[in-house]
Amino acid sequence: MAEKSDADTADHSEPLLEQGPRSRTVEIDGHRLRLTHLDKVMYPQTGTTKRDVINFYWQVAPRLIAHAHDRPVTRKRWVNGVGTSEEPGESFFQKNTGRDTPEWVPRVSIEYVRKTNEHPLVNEPAVLVWLGQTATLEIHTPQWRAYRTGRRHRPDRLVLDLDPGEGVGLAGCAEVALQAREALADLGLDAVPVTSGSKGIHIYAPLDGSWTWRKASDSAHELARSLESEHADRVVATMGRAERAGKVFIDWSQNNTNKTTVAPWSLRGRLRPTVAVPRRWEEVEDSQLRQLDHVEALERLSEPDPLQEVIDRLKRD
Repeated sequence: MAEKSDADTADHSEPLLEQGPRSRTVEIDGHRLRLTHLDKVMYPQTGTTKRDVINFYWQVAPRLIAHAHDRPVTRKRWVNGVGTSEEPGESFFQKNTGRDTPEWVPRVSIEYVRKTNEHPLVNEPAVLVWLGQTATLEIHTPQWRAYRTGRRHRPDRLVLDLDPGEGVGLAGCAEVALQAREALADLGLDAVPVTSGSKGIHIYAPLDGSWTWRKASDSAHELARSLESEHADRVVATMGRAERAGKVFIDWSQNNTNKTTVAPWSLRGRLRPTVAVPRRWEEVEDSQLRQLDHVEALERLSEPDPLQEVIDRLKRD
């Protein structure tokens, strides 16, 4: 018997699944999904189960979909959970939809240099529930949306990935994030920080659609090099890992058309179920800044999404 019907799928304030059987069928927007092994522990450190993962993606669906809509998804799956620090769980990236993908899942074929991949699109809540069922913990998307034909739109956001080197904590990333904010403002861009759910911070700057790929990539690269020049004691913009100790690496390369970044509001496959959460700049300025887990992320759903606020403001302007 289905737990959700077409009439109540719009309400995401409550979990989709209550405690109960290990398997059940749900109906979402006319799509029936068989959900199994719901009590499987995906995060042993916290006891977080597949049921919890599915419930999280159900509840954040409106926000995650707003940022991921029409973006070809690359999934990162942990079929048997993330494991422990002593015995990490195995994970793998998956771009193609696969034969086990339900027919109703929207998809788009994207041509790369040597092959074509058929990616799923996270355009509706049922897709997120299906991803949770397949043990997809991380959802990665590019900085562009796709036409139905597979052709790429121009980038609609620029991203900088601030990755702390050995000996640098989140506070060090926060200092560099504030400097990056000023540099982006000099380009006329309004930036939003996203604590990545891993080690660092992602800085998103929504674009108005007029930027070319080359302009976005070159601008991000030049900005990273400029910050490295001005703050050589704490910033590095080169890829070599040997140079990152004690510094924050600004990864500008994710603005390449073939690169992806973990989506805002996605879970992470860390030891704890942390989340990539859009934050306010006053939080970044707080010395107590830390990564947030899925429970804390859900508590923020009663507040406006800082990233969506900037996107909406850009559209109005």
